[in-house]
Amino acid sequence: MTARPSPVALVAAFAAVYVIWGSTYLAIRWGVAEIPPFLMAAVRFLAAGLVFAAWAGYRGAARPTGRDWVMTGLVGLLMAAGGNGGVSWALQRVPSGLGALLVSMVPFWVALADWWRPGGERPPGRVILGLVLGFAGVALLVNPAEAADARVLDPIGAGAVVAASLLWAAGSVCSRHVPQPRSQALSSGMQMLGGGVVLLALSAVTGELRGLDWGAVSPAAFGAWAYVAVFGSVAYGCYLWLLKATVPAKAATYAYVNPVIALVLGYILADEALSAWSLGCSTVVVVAVLLVVSR
Repeated sequence: MTARPSPVALVAAFAAVYVIWGSTYLAIRWGVAEIPPFLMAAVRFLAAGLVFAAWAGYRGAARPTGRDWVMTGLVGLLMAAGGNGGVSWALQRVPSGLGALLVSMVPFWVALADWWRPGGERPPGRVILGLVLGFAGVALLVNPAEAADARVLDPIGAGAVVAASLLWAAGSVCSRHVPQPRSQALSSGMQMLGGGVVLLALSAVTGELRGLDWGAVSPAAFGAWAYVAVFGSVAYGCYLWLLKATVPAKAATYAYVNPVIALVLGYILADEALSAWSLGCSTVVVVAVLLVVSR
């Protein structure tokens, strides 16, 4: 971390979080159709956490303290296990596009959590305007007359996505303020390892491995798993960096762009209709993101 991150680094990090995470909803949906969700998320975070931690050690990062493990473990519990794990489980019950739309509430929870924390500050007026406008655009996107499956949204799956979003938002604010290792790569890796351990325990407790036939898992599902593990973890690291390089409300604007990416991918890969209504609402979302980020 530097006092003033370069504009190139910021743009690259935002692009990774916007575009890659927008595509992982569909990949996770494909993966959990054949692979247990907690196991899929656990292996993803454990593998990526080891890579991040090894890279940090190679770069000479200081050995973490016991307090570092506790604090990063807490963030990993909230974000990797509660946030990503919860969404992965819910995508068994709700379409990937609608899952992304429900996650778009994250900027609200992040802004409120950052405001209500001890010593927190009220978001600037332009940020509030951008958040409200972005939520309005997402709400219009799920108009039952235009959005497929909007009338038959599974309440349990939808509730799980909302709960996961709350945990993710709490972890986002916590990650910005709790003491962690100076090395961002080491901190990210430790968070992934902590979340991965919790997810692996959840997988064992819920009995996901009983009756699982690995031979029946298709190459497409394994490919989706690998995509989420590699590219999704890179985006996760970029997001954690953005939480320190900028304010949480800006970093969380990815949740407004992801549904737009999901709509485009649905149109290209799943032959879903992309109507003028959807394009118009997507424009509202992009304008809202520009308001928040440019501030």
